[in-house]
Amino acid sequence: MTSRTAKYDVIVIGGGAAGLSGAQALARSRRSVLVIDDGTPRNAPADGVHNFLTRDGVPPAEIYKLGRREVQGYGGSFVDGTVTTARRTADGFEVLVDGTAYLGRRLLVTTGLVDVLPDVPGLADRWGKDVVHCPYCHGWEVRDQAIGVLATSPMAMHQVQLFRQLSDDVTLFLHTAPEPTEEQWEELAARGIAVVQGKVEQVEVADDKITGVRLEGGTVVPRQALAIQTTVRARAGFLADLGLEPTMLESEVGTATPVDAMGATQVPGVYAAGNVSNPMAQVMPSAAAGLMAGAAINFDLITEETRLAVAARSS
Repeated sequence: MTSRTAKYDVIVIGGGAAGLSGAQALARSRRSVLVIDDGTPRNAPADGVHNFLTRDGVPPAEIYKLGRREVQGYGGSFVDGTVTTARRTADGFEVLVDGTAYLGRRLLVTTGLVDVLPDVPGLADRWGKDVVHCPYCHGWEVRDQAIGVLATSPMAMHQVQLFRQLSDDVTLFLHTAPEPTEEQWEELAARGIAVVQGKVEQVEVADDKITGVRLEGGTVVPRQALAIQTTVRARAGFLADLGLEPTMLESEVGTATPVDAMGATQVPGVYAAGNVSNPMAQVMPSAAAGLMAGAAINFDLITEETRLAVAARSS
């Protein structure tokens, strides 16, 4: 049996940087806001958030705790749980969480994404430690180390040059990626980037640290850190009943939910911000996108309310 709650101006699905920032903007505009969050942010494995001015190195959970407190201070509400379905109603939307239906006039989706790692034994256990993906998020922490870049797509050519900025000892493992072009071979050589052909069989670990990369055939190349390009999957399957499906990114590294500059999706009344729509966004730009989407939703509601008020006054 499904129970229903009071209706909110906006339901924010996802309580990370984008969701909390959008919720704060809306609550400060005196909107009734409900944030629904399942407590599994993308950056949970990370020790700290970086490139977030005044919050550099702060654990993600601490930032979200502070954000929740601020949103609650402006009257925002929270529910812990996972949204399984979102449907349109006569005057808004209904989202289902563990048998309870929450009603909102607008939706802001900030559920982020899932990183799918290459199927290499030992890789997943080191994720967020000495297996990293973003040079801006984690590069400083592995600077001057022996870094390996595990190539699974053409994006590895871009990634390896970024990590070469952080260390003189960088090795590109071609693994399952296409062979570099003649121009790329020249660029790799010019920057002193070693290239190892053949598939990676396993990540070697000792004393809770990466020690090397084992290739098929048994050769081990010593490394201290490993960078990878994950396959990203937008966490937005619950929007299917609204006709909103994630699309493949131009880089072909995964999916995202398309939005315009203010976060509006192709479905009127549904907005998205953060990694669910922009997988490249770090915490600070995700928060900024949430703020912009919150502002856009507020004005969207004002436009609707003004139209209804004019109609009522004329009748």
